[in-house]
Parts: sequence; C-alpha cells; structure tokens
Amino acid sequence: MTGAAIGRTEPEIYVYGAGSVGCYLGGRLLATGARLHFVGRARIRDELAQHGLLSTDLHGAEHRVAPGIARFSVDPDAVRTADVVLVTVKSAATVQAAQELATRLKPGALVISFQNGIGNAEVLRAHLPAVTVLAGMVPFNVLARGQGRFHHGSDGALAVQAHAALAPLLPAFERCGLPLVQHADMRAVQWSKLLLNLNNAINALSGLPLKAELSQRGFRLCLAAAQRETLSVLKAADIPLTRLTKVNPQWLPMLLSVPDFLFSRLAKQMVAIDPLARSSTWEDLEAGRTTEVDWINGEVVKLAAALGQRAPINAALVALIKTAERGGRRDWKADELYRAISRKAVASS
Repeated sequence: MTGAAIGRTEPEIYVYGAGSVGCYLGGRLLATGARLHFVGRARIRDELAQHGLLSTDLHGAEHRVAPGIARFSVDPDAVRTADVVLVTVKSAATVQAAQELATRLKPGALVISFQNGIGNAEVLRAHLPAVTVLAGMVPFNVLARGQGRFHHGSDGALAVQAHAALAPLLPAFERCGLPLVQHADMRAVQWSKLLLNLNNAINALSGLPLKAELSQRGFRLCLAAAQRETLSVLKAADIPLTRLTKVNPQWLPMLLSVPDFLFSRLAKQMVAIDPLARSSTWEDLEAGRTTEVDWINGEVVKLAAALGQRAPINAALVALIKTAERGGRRDWKADELYRAISRKAVASS
C-alpha cells in the first residue's frame, strides 16, 4: 500500500533512532502520505536505500516504500525543522538523544517517547523544557527481518499521554491503521506493558520464537513467577495497572500457570501472536547489542530496592541476560530455566 502525499498542513514528523520500531512506525506513516523523515545509523540508511521499506503485520497488512523514497539522515541537525519527533532509541541512548535534541528542536515542537521502560519521557522532559514531551507506548513486537522488512507480530494499540498538542498528528496515525489511544495515566499503562515485557528476557534465553516459547508451561512458569513478584512490588508502591489485553493484569500469573492444552485455548482469546514474533531482547542479543533488561526487569529490582524490598526472580533474569550479553547461554530448556531462577531467588533471600 502506498498513499499519495497529503496537504502540507500536517506536521513534519521525524523518527529519531530508526531501528525496528522506528522503521516500522515510520514505514506505515510514510506509505500513507505522512511528511516523514528518519534519523538513525548509516547501516539502516543504506539498507532502506537499497531495498526500500516494507512494514507487515500478523493480520496480512503490507505498507511499502520504494527504494530511494525514504528521507534518511545520520545527522541530528536534520531535526531542526521537525514539528513532531518520535523517539525510538534504545533506553540506554535516551540521555544522548535528549542532549542532541536539546540544542536543535524549535520551541513548541512535540516529542513522543515510543520506548520501553518507565522513565524515558521524564529523562527527555528534563533536557527539553522548551518543547512538549509525552510518554508513549508500543504494545506489540516488531522484528527486523533484513532487507528493509519490519514485521509486527502481536496485537495491541499504540498508547500516548493525552494532550491537546496531539490533534494535528492524529490523522496521520489514523490513516496508517495505527490510531493513537490517549490515556490520562500513562504510568499505569507503562507498568502494565512492562508486566508483559518481563517475558522478553525469558524469550531471549529460550532462543525460541515467542509463540513456541509461550506454548511450554515451564517458560510460562518463569514468567508467572516474575509477574507475581512484580505485582507484589507494585502493590507495595501503590502503583495502579490498566488492562492492555482481555485479561486483568492481576490474573496473568494464574493464566500462565495452567496446563498447555488449556493455555493454548485461552491465549487465542487473549492476544494474537504469529509464529515470526520474537522479543526485542532476543533481537539485541542476536545483533551483539546491549539489551534493555535494566529498563524492564531491572525496573522491578530498582523499585523494590526503593521500598526496602527485594525482587530476586527479576534480579536473576537480569543476571542471566547480562551473562548472555557476554556470550553466555541462550538455549535454556524450560525446566532448567525455572530451576535456575528459583535457585538464585532462594540464594538471595
């Protein structure tokens, strides 16, 4: 699908940090007529120049941008004309991105953090007092398949902090089939997303696609343990959650713990995941990059410590991912992984 150009009354959108999520969102927006530019690494620039950009999803949608069409810069100076910046850098790069944007954005620009974790919008806001910074959330998995292909492999709607400044941007997201759902309490949304993202580490350690990993009860028990621990910490911190799937967040550990045959039936009603889907943590390890585990499981560990508590299950998953980043094991069997994190939890208690 390729859209004709829309009138120049719509905002100039820049995707800052064009990786998997940035290219997927940008590809859909660009293919349906948005005035869009990418800022990112030369490797991605060259890939899109050669192959173009194909954004696909689990429901069969395809949005194509021909080679040579995407405007892509490796120079942060490109954002000087931006009306809207969608920040999609990895969490570890948020401070650097904020510093780069701080000296370049025009006053009154709108910045949306479409990143994992809890505090990235606050980091951006601290460096960008002259612009509007909103927290956003991408609930679905995006896999980079190479040659300019980016695949959205699970269900979910884009979420963003409610604000009047979004009004000029809403039509572009509606056109591309990814409407922005506005929320008054993005903290609840972000923690609810993080509760689901606790599986990223488990998926990466399994070495399996998401659907195959979640089909095994042993891996689900690992996730259920991490979620129960997180729910306990959130309750102590008086942090509310919101429903992002058809299941109340409090019930997720119980659902994950049921036998395989029952889970397969219930999961189909809860969320759609196609066989291609992988976690971003798996993708980072495959590429030899530092993962975002400190901004996912690590956030639980940090919040527990602030309350004078421990989160040993999530701490164990952080440690195993750190080991994997250094070349450690990434082919855990389900029961082995469950025993390993349980032993680490007992040892630290």
